[in-house]
Amino acid sequence: MSPRFRALGAIILAAFALVAIHVSVRSGSLAQTQTAAPEIPKTPAGNQFTAWFSAFNSGDKAKLDAFQSNYAKPEDHPTDRLLSFRQQTGGFDLRKIEDSTPTKLTAVVQERGSDQFARLTFEVEPTAPYKVIRIDIRITERPAEFALPRMSQPELVDALRAKLEKDAVANVFSGAILLARDGKTIFTGAYGLADREKKTPNTLNTKFRIGSMNKMFTAVSILQLVQAGKINLADPLGKYITDYPNEDIATKVTIQQLLTHTGGTGDFFGPEFDAHRLELKTLQDYVKLFGQRGPQFEPGSRWDYSNYGFLLLGVIVERVSGKSYYDYVSENVYKPAGMTSTGSLPEDQPVPDRSIGYTDFGGKGLQPNTDTLPYRGTSAGGGYSTVEDFLRFATALTGHKLLNAQYTDLMTTGHADTPRGKYGFGLMIFDSGTPSFHFGHGGGAPGMNGDLTICPQSGYIIAVLSNLDPPAASNIADFLVNRLPVN
Repeated sequence: MSPRFRALGAIILAAFALVAIHVSVRSGSLAQTQTAAPEIPKTPAGNQFTAWFSAFNSGDKAKLDAFQSNYAKPEDHPTDRLLSFRQQTGGFDLRKIEDSTPTKLTAVVQERGSDQFARLTFEVEPTAPYKVIRIDIRITERPAEFALPRMSQPELVDALRAKLEKDAVANVFSGAILLARDGKTIFTGAYGLADREKKTPNTLNTKFRIGSMNKMFTAVSILQLVQAGKINLADPLGKYITDYPNEDIATKVTIQQLLTHTGGTGDFFGPEFDAHRLELKTLQDYVKLFGQRGPQFEPGSRWDYSNYGFLLLGVIVERVSGKSYYDYVSENVYKPAGMTSTGSLPEDQPVPDRSIGYTDFGGKGLQPNTDTLPYRGTSAGGGYSTVEDFLRFATALTGHKLLNAQYTDLMTTGHADTPRGKYGFGLMIFDSGTPSFHFGHGGGAPGMNGDLTICPQSGYIIAVLSNLDPPAASNIADFLVNRLPVN
């Protein structure tokens, strides 16, 4: 499954020699200030930046290939990966020049396909022909001078409908969306095709693969067992997985650290996963393959998104409950929430209305993502759901049908600092003050992207699911959150 995505409302993109941390940066309150396009300095760095910026935004392979000779190390900047990054962002608009020297330029840019801003640093050699030695793009907060306007609810719905129609025509969104407030559905829509070969349209009943979004279900399951007195958050995982192979992980990593991605347990995606993808049929199979590894850093010392950590939480659910992870979640999360279209049946089993995911990673045009999928979803991510089921989940969670008020508050409180916002228990927490406080989780991998956002003060719930590469769904969710009415 390459390139690999780790999504929480955060998606990590690696393209040529840059790293773009693509996460939800949700802001905006006043009218957006319109400014003239900034002038790029006529320096060696500025001239190279101008040429690269034009080639990148063109999306033209020939123009990008022609720029290759301008790099000090052309092999580090493959055109196919750059084209894929261009497809994901829609290109960039230059918003302002922050700093400029003859050999280095720092600019603030905005993705053409979303509200996302980034800081782009461009550096060249100090002597002619001034070859490019570094391009670094990192997500940044929206500058105050570009604040977005809040909209009334009717204005928001009109703007949303226009964006969805535009994105569907441009083939950058295919999926379903639901916007609700105080339990009342305000807008629903379905766009694009669930099966492009059969021309089957997406509908509100279409089941989309959800990636890491089911970390929310895993966190609820663990907290239910904590609430019942069967698990203690401060206990090391070895108390419950008594035969865990690595002693440091077993004795030092706590349940709370697993829930907050602070245990240092790392990922399982990579070459080993790819080599055994279809052999990993149970959660225990993952432990057999990866369980000898030690912690990547001192547990509790920092935050680092860990799919393997949530895989281990699923094993703990199994050991404590005596049921398979899948049976436990079905009986204790899906059923009480009224979620009738959510599950994690293996990929080789037929599931009515389950869409096909389509990926453009590799630059070969949209292709089914079949060869990237695991045998089945796990407690770290996977499975499938619908936007209406996610509304049911959000309503059940905030209405204390899944956890009592104490543990709901515990789940939805930030416990660990992340590059953007805080992480609760299986939830990203964005708290810039009332009414902007919101929480939820995203999911993304080749051919799938989703986002659930819950705004408790204003009562809004946003569910977006897509069968295209990230950030197809997260861009739509961010568009809404950035413009929601303030009252």
